[in-house]
Amino acid sequence: MPSASLPRFSTISGPAVINRRHALGLLAAASLLPSRSFANVSYQRSEFREDLSRRFFDLGTTGTFVAYKVDDYLIIASDKVRSGEGKLPASTFKIPNSVIALETGVVGDPDKDVFKWDGVTRPIEAWNKDHTLRSAIAASAVPVYQEIARRIGEERMQKYVDLFEYGNRDIGGGIDQFWLTGNLRIDPVQQVDFVDRLRRGVLPVSKRSQDLVRDILPVTKVGDATIRAKSGLLGAETGKPSLGWLVGWAEKGSQQTVFAMNMDCKEPSQIAARMTVTQQCLTDIVAI
Repeated sequence: MPSASLPRFSTISGPAVINRRHALGLLAAASLLPSRSFANVSYQRSEFREDLSRRFFDLGTTGTFVAYKVDDYLIIASDKVRSGEGKLPASTFKIPNSVIALETGVVGDPDKDVFKWDGVTRPIEAWNKDHTLRSAIAASAVPVYQEIARRIGEERMQKYVDLFEYGNRDIGGGIDQFWLTGNLRIDPVQQVDFVDRLRRGVLPVSKRSQDLVRDILPVTKVGDATIRAKSGLLGAETGKPSLGWLVGWAEKGSQQTVFAMNMDCKEPSQIAARMTVTQQCLTDIVAI
């Protein structure tokens, strides 16, 4: 595999394109990134920062962190293997699910359209109430997004998952389960690619849908930096957590850094540490 210290983009009609063998040639994963660029630039750099892995070790777990520093055209990964391993996206799929809901008209207004609570009491109290799209993504309300997926339907869902080139594009396993227990898999590099396209507003959907989803993403302030991100936790709905995600981007002044983190979560302290470890990694790479 060629060195990835300063790999070139190939160029076709339209924007420059990049594939993973060139952009992240150091990664052990051999599958290709979707044929598009993170940004329209002539060169892309990538590097590994093994010190980032210690952040997970210090928590008593294992995980991976991938970041794309937009202004520097630099992709940073904490490891060579896990950063390219596909896993169930869990509630990080609420990002594309929200885009699809708005684009198909399943949701017209993220602040006015109400999804009524079905009356089933669930262990996560914030789910046991009516929700708008904005409040549902903030509470990570799985039942709301399952209803949204059912209203979108398999045919339209598959269409947009294909259009977005999202992960392995496999929505098998049930229209309201495929991102929780089904066949969908996405790796951190693909997460960064998808989120970056949303950040730039270049997904193949309307500007309005992308603008609204960027607006409803949960926001965390860290000093003079802003993090817009969505968490995910496999097994949250069953009370058996196993894998935690956090994907999004950080803004500090004019600097923007897109990131994806996942780690094994076997105890409550690790679940709560998803944002903490992400902030530590962002600080380590001077992104916040």
